[in-house]
Amino acid sequence: MSGKDAIGIVDYGMGNLRSVGKALESLGFSTLVSGSGAELSRCRGIVLPGVGAFRDCMGNLRRQGLLPFLDDVLAEGRPFLGICLGLQVLFSESEEFGKHEGIGFFPGKVVRFPSGMKSPEGPGGGPSLKVPHMGWNRVEFTTDHPALRGIPSGTYFYFVHSYYVEPGEPGISACRSSYGLEFTSGVEKGNLLAVQFHPEKSQVAGLALLANFGRLCREA
Repeated sequence: MSGKDAIGIVDYGMGNLRSVGKALESLGFSTLVSGSGAELSRCRGIVLPGVGAFRDCMGNLRRQGLLPFLDDVLAEGRPFLGICLGLQVLFSESEEFGKHEGIGFFPGKVVRFPSGMKSPEGPGGGPSLKVPHMGWNRVEFTTDHPALRGIPSGTYFYFVHSYYVEPGEPGISACRSSYGLEFTSGVEKGNLLAVQFHPEKSQVAGLALLANFGRLCREA
């Protein structure tokens, strides 16, 4: 695949590349998985997936020379989908394993869920909540981003994370969720949508989001 009509999936040695690619391909979209900015630059849209540590992700992106490519893609407004760690690295910094600098496309930081959080159920709160936050959770939409259209606000998506983003600009929030506290579970800017949850693991709702993103790429 040359990339001209494909959705590019950034391969930086970490992340759920296979499941994201298979999900998009099952919906009829061509994909190109690559760690080359030159190859990915020909794609109609870009997906930055990720699982693992913020520090390691940024280190790999630097070593592979992908940061200038990502800076260009983000600045030009090409359709872009960040998933989980692919959301977090868009921010200025993270507190995971010390303070680490991110891409800085959005002001704000990545922080850990506090210990001792309680479920709000029952008088005085319910049982203690485990970290990482793992499983299905409701996502409330605060925007009408094209990748979210047709999906009811309040739909459940699948999460796996111990850290969440605290945006420096409240107006970029696209999704909100609650796990012991209310947190931003998605942000937007133009053709960009980045989410803390995993669409590729979220069954029907996740496929609907990926289908919307694929159509956004085709129209770009």
